[in-house]
Amino acid sequence: MQTETTTPSGDRTDTTLNTLATLQDQLFDMGDGMIRALPNLAIAFIVLLITWILAKFAIKFADRLAGKTAMRPSLRNLIDTLVKLGIWLFGLMAALTIIMPGLTPASLIAGLGIGAVAIGFAFQDIFENFLAGVLIMLREKMRIGDVIECDGITGKVEHITLRETYVRKLSGEVTLVPNSMLFKNPVEILTDDEQRRHETIAGVSYDTDLDEAAAVIRQAVESVDAVILDKGVDVFACEFNSSSVDFKVRWWAGSKPRDGHESRDAVIRAIKRALDDAGIEIPFPYVTHTFKEAVPLATGTPS
Repeated sequence: MQTETTTPSGDRTDTTLNTLATLQDQLFDMGDGMIRALPNLAIAFIVLLITWILAKFAIKFADRLAGKTAMRPSLRNLIDTLVKLGIWLFGLMAALTIIMPGLTPASLIAGLGIGAVAIGFAFQDIFENFLAGVLIMLREKMRIGDVIECDGITGKVEHITLRETYVRKLSGEVTLVPNSMLFKNPVEILTDDEQRRHETIAGVSYDTDLDEAAAVIRQAVESVDAVILDKGVDVFACEFNSSSVDFKVRWWAGSKPRDGHESRDAVIRAIKRALDDAGIEIPFPYVTHTFKEAVPLATGTPS
């Protein structure tokens, strides 16, 4: 009686052949699936191309309609962004449905709803700036071109996006400010109105007639061309300083920072000239030294 035996090397050879055959079948299936998916990929690519073209023309059409109205530039940017976002979302959903026929718009929306919770926690700051950007664009104040001051940043608003605002400082640098910062913190809009009140301090000596000094200062300020006389000029005696009686001088001029610098320069020059012509002293600090013992004075001629 004869028996057949198999060696371990034969088992390993059969296992290797089976693995290679399985891998070969899977590769053939993947290649066949990719070939069958090529028409769908081509159609999806065409859909994305049409989406890009539609978004481009839709923005131009929206800009043309907004140009016929007195719409603020920030609100116009918001409309352009929302139109582009809506068209691209619709195009991407259509392309995904074409590539994966089993994926329906309802299931895609449901999946986006479930994933939005996780995405919201992961990108909380991004979504916070996004919503703040929408609200900033919707509100009437802080238009593009305004000079603002917020949290130590002073500059001109150049561009507002859904995530950040471009603020060009008065020294020329551009600061990208997150929208949430501008939405949460107080923002001082320096150019909200075309006119703004400016002020400076003018001091006179203690032996000066304050009524005369106030009249001279007022007349000097009113002679400056940059001062808006309809708003009035204020001259208040405000403080007994160490070596002078100080007047707070207030006037109205343009609201831009350069308008303030130019008007302040002209006002200070006019006040100095008027006080000099009137013989009124603008004192500088006096220092009196007191010694416990007498200080001997040197006599004779120096060598």
